[in-house]
Amino acid sequence: MFNTGLLKFLTQSSMGVAFCTAINFAVSPVSLAQGQPVLPTAKPVIPTSQTIPPNRTPVIPTLQQVPSATSQQLDSTYTLGGGDRIRVNVFEVPEYTGEYQIPPGGAITLPLIGSVPLQGLTTEQASDEIARRYSRYLKRPLISVNLLSSRPINIFVAGEVTRPGSYTLSLSGGAGDNPGVQYPTVLAALTTAQGVTLAADVTQVEVRRKVGRGGEQRVTLNLKEAVQTGQVGQDITLRDGDTIFVPTASSFDKAEARNLAASNFAASPSTPRTVAIIGEVNRPGSYLVTTGGGGAEGGAGGLPTVTRAIQLAGGITGQADIRSLKLRRPTRTGSEQTIDINLWQLLQSGDVNQDIIVQDGDTIVIPTATDVTAAEATQLANTTLSPNTIQVGVVGEVKRPGATELKPNSSLNQALLAAGGFNDSRASRAAVDLVRLNPDGSVTKRVVKVNFADGINEATNPILRNNDVVIVSRNGLTKTSETLGAISGPFGVILNVLRLFTGF
Repeated sequence: MFNTGLLKFLTQSSMGVAFCTAINFAVSPVSLAQGQPVLPTAKPVIPTSQTIPPNRTPVIPTLQQVPSATSQQLDSTYTLGGGDRIRVNVFEVPEYTGEYQIPPGGAITLPLIGSVPLQGLTTEQASDEIARRYSRYLKRPLISVNLLSSRPINIFVAGEVTRPGSYTLSLSGGAGDNPGVQYPTVLAALTTAQGVTLAADVTQVEVRRKVGRGGEQRVTLNLKEAVQTGQVGQDITLRDGDTIFVPTASSFDKAEARNLAASNFAASPSTPRTVAIIGEVNRPGSYLVTTGGGGAEGGAGGLPTVTRAIQLAGGITGQADIRSLKLRRPTRTGSEQTIDINLWQLLQSGDVNQDIIVQDGDTIVIPTATDVTAAEATQLANTTLSPNTIQVGVVGEVKRPGATELKPNSSLNQALLAAGGFNDSRASRAAVDLVRLNPDGSVTKRVVKVNFADGINEATNPILRNNDVVIVSRNGLTKTSETLGAISGPFGVILNVLRLFTGF
C-alpha cells in the first residue's frame, strides 16, 4: 500500500520535483543555502591529518630534510600568480565572462564584484572564490577558471654554482594543468647557472618551495645517485619562486670530483678558468687554463687540469717536490678547501685522479724538495711535467760560448760539455761561477769546484735551472784584471750576462 501511494505521489510532476528538491537540501544544505553548485574539485595532496575548510588555501607544514629523496615529494600543484593569463567563465552570464592578465599583485577586477585576489590559488580554488563572491548577486553561479598561458618560472640558485643568482625559466608544451606542459627541472636550472662547482656536495642539493600563504617545503636531492642510477625522478620539476641551494662539500674525494666534472650539470670543461701557480715552476704566476689546443703553450691538450697548469707555467724545476703539491680552492661560503696532490703517484701508477681538474680561483703550490736523487731527476726530465728544454748561458773560456739548450734537470757538467768543454789554454778548470736569477727577483752567485768524474750533487755538479748562467773565467793574473775591469757596480757582469742570454 505504501509503495503504491509513493509511486503515485512521485508520478505527479509538481510533487515529485518538490520531493527531490527536499532530498537535495537534506544532502547538501550548506551548498544550496549559499547558492553554490556542488562541483568536483581536485584537492592537492596535503601531508597532514587536519581537515581544511572549503574555499580556503591549505597551509602545508614544512617538511624536514631526510637522507633519501625517494621518500620526499614536493607539492606539484600549479598556483596562480602575477603574469598568468586566465579565462573566467560565468555560465549563462556571458557579459561577465572574459580573459584577464593577472597583475603582479595577484588580484584581478571582475564585473560586479570588483577585485578578487588569486595569488597562490589553484584554478579550482580560484573558481570557488569567484563563485563565493558572485553568490551575493547571482543565484547558484557556475564559475570555471582556465589557464591560457602561464607566467615564466622565476627561481633563485645559490651555493656552489658557477653563477649564483636569480633566473627566469620558460615552460614548454602545454600550459597549467594541461598534461602536455613541461616545467623546467632542477638540472636545467643548474645548467642555466653554468653548472655546479667542483667544491659542491651534490648529494645534499636542497629545493625550497613556498606553498599556500607562509608555508614552505624543503626537499633534499641526491644528484650523485641520480647520475649513477639514471632515476629521473630525482630531478623534480620547478615552480615559480623555488630556491635551489647547493652546499659545499665537507671533504674532497678526487675520484668523485672527476665524475662530477663529467656530469651534464657541472661547469663546462671548455670554460676558461684563471689559476695561480707558485713555487717550483719555471714561470710562477697567474694563467688562463683551458682545454688543450696543442699550441706552444698548450701542452698535450685535454681537460683543464693541474698538469696542464704546470705546463703553462713552463714546467717544474729540478727542485720540485711533486709528491706534496697542494691545491687551495675558495668556496662560496668564504672558506677554503685544501687538497693534497701526489703527481709521483700519477707518473708511477697512472692514477689520473691525482691530476685534478682546476676551477676558477684555484691556487697550486709546488714545494721545494728536500732531496732529489739523480735517478728521479732524470725520470722527471722525460715527463710532460718538465719543459722540453731549458736555456742555460755558458760564457767565458769554453769552446762554444753562448746560450745552450739542455734537457730539464741537466747538471753543470752536462752544460759545460754541451758548450764544447773548457778552452784548453785559457780556462780556469778548477772552479766556475754559477749565477742564478731567483723567483723573487734577486740574483745569487756561487763558486762551484768542477769535477767531471762526479755524479749529480749539489757541491760539485748541481742540477741547473732555466736561465742559469755558468761563467768560466780565465786562468792566472789575466782573469783577475779582466774580470774586475768589466764590473760596473755590484754584480755588474752578472746582470749584463743575464740580460744578454735570458731577456731579463
